[in-house]
Amino acid sequence: MSNKARRRATGLRQFLDLDEQQGWSEGKADLGDADARSESLEQRFKYAARVEKLLRRPQAQEVLDILGLYGATCIPMPRRTEREYWSVSCLPSTSDKPLIRVNASWMELFTLYADGEGIRSRFIVHLSDFTDDGSVMQDHLDEAFLEGAVAAPEDVSHYFPRGADIFIVNVRGAASTRRFMGSDRVLRAIRRFNLTHMNRGRNAYQASHCYGIADYMIGD
Repeated sequence: MSNKARRRATGLRQFLDLDEQQGWSEGKADLGDADARSESLEQRFKYAARVEKLLRRPQAQEVLDILGLYGATCIPMPRRTEREYWSVSCLPSTSDKPLIRVNASWMELFTLYADGEGIRSRFIVHLSDFTDDGSVMQDHLDEAFLEGAVAAPEDVSHYFPRGADIFIVNVRGAASTRRFMGSDRVLRAIRRFNLTHMNRGRNAYQASHCYGIADYMIGD
């Protein structure tokens, strides 16, 4: 892509062409990353009390471990794209009371909730990545694959929101969440959905980005 075309592009296309993005989504390309993060100290201090509150929760270590895995495997170039193209919120003030939520553009990508003293997770992905023929037909869902992608079949549930190619998967427990994210097929699906929304332009949730939680996602 020429420099002029990159300037006209939106989202990640400004610095990653579609071949590079596809290679990363399929696990065939290492994109590298920026050496340093661009950070707002005011933004970090704004949510510091929420981070401390989360760290006192019984689920804290499981949340941080899974976030570390998500940041390392599911977000392209997380340092370079932090806040501007994705964000993570800590104990956001929404009615469903999540522990954390990862967003891009105007879309939720991934959410962790308390489930007793454990956790449950919610992934938003493309339905076409979970049907047996790549279609968006709900009755073509590969339910056997879904049930086999977690530690126990009862740990996974799903529903179809409005939208032709949107699919929501709920996973109960840290063990099943890790196993789900460890599936090559699931990882490709998560990456593909995340790229879709990171390519739509600047992240609308920059003001709620929590650097103290992002530290665990990026490894700083």
